[in-house]
Amino acid sequence: MDSMIKEVHKTESLLALQKLIAIPSVNTSDGMTNPPFGKAIEDCLTEALVICEELGMTTYHDPAGFYGYADYGQGEELVGILCHLDVVPEGNLTLWKTNPFEGVVKDGVIYGRGSQDDKGPTIAALYAFKAVVDAELTFNKRIRFIFGTDEETLWRCMDQYNLNEEAPTMGFVPDGVFPLTYAEKGLLQAKLIGPGSNNLALHCGEASNVVPGKASYTGQDANEIAETLKELGIDYVLANQMITVNGKAVHASTAELGINAINKLAQGLAAHYTHPVINFLAEKVANETNGFSICGEVKDALTGELTFNVGSVHIDEASSEIVLDLRIPVKYTIEGIASLVEKTANEYKLVYEEYDAVPSLYIPKESPLVQTLMAIYRDKTGDLSEPTTSGGATYARKMTNMVAFGAHFPYTKSLAHQENEGMKLEELYLAMDIYAETIAQLCCK
Repeated sequence: MDSMIKEVHKTESLLALQKLIAIPSVNTSDGMTNPPFGKAIEDCLTEALVICEELGMTTYHDPAGFYGYADYGQGEELVGILCHLDVVPEGNLTLWKTNPFEGVVKDGVIYGRGSQDDKGPTIAALYAFKAVVDAELTFNKRIRFIFGTDEETLWRCMDQYNLNEEAPTMGFVPDGVFPLTYAEKGLLQAKLIGPGSNNLALHCGEASNVVPGKASYTGQDANEIAETLKELGIDYVLANQMITVNGKAVHASTAELGINAINKLAQGLAAHYTHPVINFLAEKVANETNGFSICGEVKDALTGELTFNVGSVHIDEASSEIVLDLRIPVKYTIEGIASLVEKTANEYKLVYEEYDAVPSLYIPKESPLVQTLMAIYRDKTGDLSEPTTSGGATYARKMTNMVAFGAHFPYTKSLAHQENEGMKLEELYLAMDIYAETIAQLCCK
């Protein structure tokens, strides 16, 4: 398969990606306003649709601001490419070597929030489409790029799309890892609500789907707590009565690769404070990332074991809250796991509230879609790896006959949700080449 990607596609795609990265599309609203998730996300959606129009597509911008899409071609069948434009917060700015919202190119890498997740892969797919059009292939199926705006939180964008719009016949999500993800764990996000405290205040963590890399506590007893942390072998910094515990931030779907700073801090605090939230974290979570002390062994041969992450914790005089993110093996039900978490939470006088739940995904490896995409990937890369499963949650599970297909490669270092997120240009362009052939085979044959 000869490549349809030309230098002009590489040059123009890089400029387009920089435009998207420059918009800090972090969710700043509750979904009840218009636009529902803040002006920056609305601006990013608008910019993406402008890019699509420049590429020759017709566009639609949901008047309520939840989603947008761009169409091209003709035919009864609709091939969907599902992308998201929202990003997680930038994290600790002092750890960034570049402006997270600038799209700086340095040493063959474009840095910036969203470069890997998911603006870079989105642009790769868009300019792959442009390459197919420029190759003058005839589309006998319609293609639709669907842009979500709420992927990093509650996926309300996809709910609104599915409520109002045509469902694709087939397609892929450029928000995973090559060669292809044919099964995704179920997703459960929940809050555990407890009492307030007159002598302990704590506000740590940002997003439920990020393992917190830092957790801080300020108080007159900081020196004593620091001594406890030292005895426990926990990494921390003490300055001006503020303790900052150092962990390692990673995506919640791979929590076992990170170090949860909140859980570490709670272990130190538990020796000095008695509070349901602190006790729950220190006794039932501690260093575990598989929820074993709460759920027992939860594991299957297809997707591995349960992933359990504490994304944030808040304690003030009025109330307290733990936010959890669980990735559940496909052979288990969300309801069954939720009941176990609720039971343990109740033992600590914490009230369980479900925040979000998304069923698992499973598309057989023998399906025509999987077989077609795998053949393209193998031909373009020479990599004969088998399709994989994941704890990550992608839009693929919100529609039928969809899989996650790149744009990360098996050798790509995952920097999604981390400081200094970046994407190698050679990988961006290789993904573009793979996507171009994919679009050609799905839409032009």
